[in-house]
Amino acid sequence: MKLKITASYLEAAARQRIGYIADKGSFRELATAAEKHVSPHLEMFNIPVSFGDGVIIGEAEINGKPVSILAQEGKFMGGAIGEVHSARIIGLLRRSLKTRPKAVICLWDSGGVRLQEANAGEIGVTEIMGAVFDLRAAGIPVIAAVGGSCGCFGGAGIITGCCDYIIASEEARIGVSGPEVIETTMGVDAFDSRDRGLVWRTTGGKNRFLFSFVNELVENSPEAFRQAIAGALDLKMGITLEKLQAKQQELIDRMELFGKMSNAFDIWKAMGFDSPETIPQMTATELQSTLKSGVNT
Repeated sequence: MKLKITASYLEAAARQRIGYIADKGSFRELATAAEKHVSPHLEMFNIPVSFGDGVIIGEAEINGKPVSILAQEGKFMGGAIGEVHSARIIGLLRRSLKTRPKAVICLWDSGGVRLQEANAGEIGVTEIMGAVFDLRAAGIPVIAAVGGSCGCFGGAGIITGCCDYIIASEEARIGVSGPEVIETTMGVDAFDSRDRGLVWRTTGGKNRFLFSFVNELVENSPEAFRQAIAGALDLKMGITLEKLQAKQQELIDRMELFGKMSNAFDIWKAMGFDSPETIPQMTATELQSTLKSGVNT
């Protein structure tokens, strides 16, 4: 069945994304804007605050199955993580240990820690990571969806990697250091942040999918994300020693195979693509079909 695309997930606001993903009328917001949870740090920088501090949290249903759900608002300070922002996320995750939903759905969209409250943000990131692992250890899957304009960088990128299952669009970007940070640290000759093709070949959803960091690559539409999240609810997930050992070996093998390569085109060719330059033009569906039929395109 061909997916009918009616909107852009990339351009949607956080509340719109929740509305697209959750069953109609099922979302119940927790700690609403009326409670005025705002950052205590931004006023001294003359930065407008946001009720909810840039993240919406609540509970909903997806195909009738109960889930906890959160969505970062990338349009507020780039979805940056601060003290109150992280506290709201942690509160939802810890609540989920008691309510035991089918899964916790995280619609990430963040450039990382908020510089204006960096220490508090860094602490918040580590506490979010701990809460994610507590959920996974308790048998409650944590499913990440990434497709916003901010991507997931810094602490947000690390948190994303801690989740059970990651769904991303081609437009998504995931990494520890953003392109500008890499350029500043390593020099423009090593990484030119103005080369948008290079940025997406390196941190974009397609490359993350081909490296198996992203579990499922989808088109840039709310329908595609909802369909993928709904399907993931039925997958068997969890942490085992065997899975961790296999992932560690995968990283070792990857370094041996690709460690000296500096361009995604070279890596994709080593993966078996005869014409790696065609990958950026492929849709998510075309790329996955190519992989299923055998890599030689």
